[in-house]
Amino acid sequence: MADRAVSPVVGVILMVALTVLFGATVGTMVLGTATPDRGTTVRLSANADAAGNTIALTHEGGDPIDVSTIDVAITVDGTPLDDQPPVPFFAATGFVSGPTGPFNSRSTGEWTAGETATLELATTNDPLLTEDVRVTVTVSEADTVLARLETTAA
Repeated sequence: MADRAVSPVVGVILMVALTVLFGATVGTMVLGTATPDRGTTVRLSANADAAGNTIALTHEGGDPIDVSTIDVAITVDGTPLDDQPPVPFFAATGFVSGPTGPFNSRSTGEWTAGETATLELATTNDPLLTEDVRVTVTVSEADTVLARLETTAA
């Protein structure tokens, strides 16, 4: 008689296991198992030259960037520039005309590894670069920060 009591317990455990397995299978099929999009992965570097009032950003590796989809924000010692660069551009308030590289509106529009984008602050922009100021450049795409770069102007 003792062997008969085990049979219902084993049967219940097997039914619960099969129900959980079936539920997991259906849930996976309905909800899917797609991995989330990680977005653009990129490595950038910055350089600021106080004598030339220029800021250079170099794409050092990672995914190509569609320049028309990014925003660039620059601060000097924590103070945002009065006029931020409208990337891409040729002539813009607060900047000397003709940025080089992918920030120029005549470029291909794609910023790839090895390319450097350089822009020069006009004397009408504030604050201007002086030696030893901290320059922070934030490159964003659709409210996602791709890179926040800090350098000291030389």
